[in-house]
Amino acid sequence: MAAHDGPALPALGGQRSGSYRELVADALRAALVAGELRPGEVHSVPALAGRFGISATPVREALLDLAKEGLLDPVPNKGFRVTAVSDGQLDEYTHIRSLIEIPTVTGLASTADATALEALRPAAEEIVTAAAAGDLIAYVEADRRFHLGLLALAGNEHLVEVVGDLRKRSRLYGLTALAERGLLRASAEEHLELLDVLLARDGAAVQAVMTRHLGHVRGLWAR
Repeated sequence: MAAHDGPALPALGGQRSGSYRELVADALRAALVAGELRPGEVHSVPALAGRFGISATPVREALLDLAKEGLLDPVPNKGFRVTAVSDGQLDEYTHIRSLIEIPTVTGLASTADATALEALRPAAEEIVTAAAAGDLIAYVEADRRFHLGLLALAGNEHLVEVVGDLRKRSRLYGLTALAERGLLRASAEEHLELLDVLLARDGAAVQAVMTRHLGHVRGLWAR
C-alpha cells in the first residue's frame, strides 16, 4: 500500500446483509469521497482484503467495479491507483448537483408524503451519530442514503442515478479537519433541520437549507 497507510475501512467479516462485493464497493466509494483514500495512492487487493477482514475475491471484484466507474486505475502487478479529481471538476459536479437537487427537494415540500419523509429520519440521525464519532466513512455512506432516498421521493429514477454518480465523483477532503475540531456535527444536524422544514411544508425554508447545505460541498467540507 502507498504512503497513506491503513485507511479507516470497516471490518466486514461476518456481515450478512448484501454481498461482500457490494459492501466493499460502497465502503471504498465512501472512503474516496471522505478522503480516506487519496489521489495517486496505490492499494493492493491483499492489503485491502486484510483491512476488511474478508477474502481477496470480492475485494478484487469491487475494485474492478470502481475502475469501470473511473474512480480507480488498475496498476499491473501492484493493485489500483486512486484517480485524481481537479478543483474545476469538483466545482462542475457541485454546480450540476445544485441545479438538480435544490429545486427537486424544494418541490418535495408540497408533494412528499409525510410518512415517507419520516422514514428518512433514522438515516439523518445516523449521520449525526457518525459525525459525533468522527466516523467519516459511515458519515458519507449515511449521507448518500439520506439524500438519494430523499430525491427518490420525486419519482424520477434517472435523476437519482445522475446525482448518485456525481456524488461518487465528489471529494470532501475537509471532513477530517472538521471532525477533529468537533465541527462536523453542526453540518450533520442540517439533515434533521431539512426534514423538519419539509414536514412543515415550508418551501422557502427548504430552499434555504438545501442551498446552505450544498454550499458546504465546495466550502467547509472541501478545505
